[in-house]
Amino acid sequence: MVRVLFVCLGNICRSPMAQAAFERRVAESGLESEVQVDSAGTGPWHVGEAPDPRAAEIAAERGYPITHQRGRQISAEDYEGFDYILAMDRENLANLRLECPSGLHHKLQLLMDYSDLPGYPEVPDPYHGGEEGFEIVADLIESAVRGLLSHIRQNDLQ
Repeated sequence: MVRVLFVCLGNICRSPMAQAAFERRVAESGLESEVQVDSAGTGPWHVGEAPDPRAAEIAAERGYPITHQRGRQISAEDYEGFDYILAMDRENLANLRLECPSGLHHKLQLLMDYSDLPGYPEVPDPYHGGEEGFEIVADLIESAVRGLLSHIRQNDLQ
């Protein structure tokens, strides 16, 4: 079993979208029994809350609903339990590195490391912007999760 955790700041926009987009890719590939997916935030602000309505709307339009998800904060157990811990941006990656136990830093990466879209090293936070920002985030996430699944199939599921 390969376990993947997507992480953003509050776990109500980017990481829930990434979780659902990746879950859809995994299901379409028939790999549900081999890949487990979750999401979390580095901060506690939205624990227990539903995803941002703008993120939920875009995700539903694209075929991966997220309204059932609830915000949660990354836990110490997550560092041990997940094989891939993918941050949406450098700030969250830096926060993860500060909290990550010794010997587990190799699990931490940026999600966009798996994207083939040039010019986007990270997934920007759309929270304080308009709907267009959520569309861009969805495009970036979809590109990256395609690359991530390809990587996992080649390196972890042989």
